[in-house]
Amino acid sequence: MSVVQLAFYFMALVTLGSALTVAISKNLVRSIFMFFITLFGLAGLYVLALADFVAVTQIVIYVGGILVLILFAFMLSGKEALEAAQKQSSRFVSLKNLPSLLLALFFLVVMINVIFKADVANLQWLKEANGTQNVIGVNESMINNIGVNLMTRYLLPFEAISVLLMLALVGAAHLSRKEDMRG
Repeated sequence: MSVVQLAFYFMALVTLGSALTVAISKNLVRSIFMFFITLFGLAGLYVLALADFVAVTQIVIYVGGILVLILFAFMLSGKEALEAAQKQSSRFVSLKNLPSLLLALFFLVVMINVIFKADVANLQWLKEANGTQNVIGVNESMINNIGVNLMTRYLLPFEAISVLLMLALVGAAHLSRKEDMRG
């Protein structure tokens, strides 16, 4: 077993373990920080897949943006809302959760079926691409091209997304603010 395979299995184990902790934990603070670890583990898997740009984008957008929004929403929410969220039913298997559990089990069966039946080493389109040397290698000019296009051709959508994220942050702060009832 190579070092890359060991690193992949380690990152996959960390990512899956932290994601399960996020889903199962009743403590919201612990869930948020384990979500942080899940996102970094996913970025590590992208690095191992030689998708450096996607890994950096994962860290900048999700860890730097979305997770900060979640932390702000948590910090600005009232104590009553947090206590109500933690007092919810602790039963994992119940009649009201049955449809979602069945759907999740169905997707698990489909994924396991695909994993065991897929012969990735013998895919026809991969053989043809390797045979005709129609393979794009990772080089620095591709990443530079993405950066230039992002700051020239796609600048308006990029800025629109940043304004949308800022509005979401302002909206979360406004919704979580307590109103004075005496006025």
